[in-house]
Amino acid sequence: MQLQLQQLGVHENLLSKAEKEFLQTEGYLNLGKLLTDETVAVLRAKIQELLEEEGDRAGIELMQSPNIRHPKEPGSERLGDLVNKGAAFDLFYTHPKVLAAISWVLGTSFKLSSLNFRSALPGAGLQKLHVDWPEAVKNGDFQVCNSIWLLDDFHQENGATRVVPGTHLKSTLPQEEMDNAMDSHPDEIVIEAPAGSVIVFNSHTWHGGTNNQTSSARRAIHSYFCRRDQVQQTNQRQYIRPATLERISQEGAYLLGLND
Repeated sequence: MQLQLQQLGVHENLLSKAEKEFLQTEGYLNLGKLLTDETVAVLRAKIQELLEEEGDRAGIELMQSPNIRHPKEPGSERLGDLVNKGAAFDLFYTHPKVLAAISWVLGTSFKLSSLNFRSALPGAGLQKLHVDWPEAVKNGDFQVCNSIWLLDDFHQENGATRVVPGTHLKSTLPQEEMDNAMDSHPDEIVIEAPAGSVIVFNSHTWHGGTNNQTSSARRAIHSYFCRRDQVQQTNQRQYIRPATLERISQEGAYLLGLND
């Protein structure tokens, strides 16, 4: 896979030494504003178009997957399988700096697991602290890593993601240490960053959504990756459309797990 990553412009110097150390020790990393305001506006419009077009079936792909534990919780809007819903979404699994961060966590043998949209609606969005793997892992044998692409500013009041730094290195899960994983953790932080930013986090780090206390939805896209030998949340071979195959590069197809 090293060759495919190189052809996409991925190399070890895309992350600074400080960024690598922070991601390694804290379990998450703000990569900064990778999307322009113009691109964010285009994506917001595309997402709204898809939500209106799909209506009650929005997010149906998440419901169909046996490998997604939180397919469509109340108080949120969801869209699934964005890989097949327009060229605007190709960037979300091919951006060199994001792939460099994913590779720093998972090594060079990984693939996209799913590419989905989630918004926390006003008065909702609170999730229990959780990890995206059924058990704690040992010796840094990480299996999954996520990236959150912010379509709105993230802040304390609008349902931004909370993380408990360093917990990817623990040998326990939130429900094993906490009386109620819905509660705040004394060490948690809420991610605050402007729209267009991308946050990568080791998905073994304890994390969850917070309650949106504003009058507007808090929108984000998640490009979620897994080790290459793991089962994808969205079976890309099952869902891939001819038009998508014609559009994407061989490297893109490889990252989707469509070829060896």
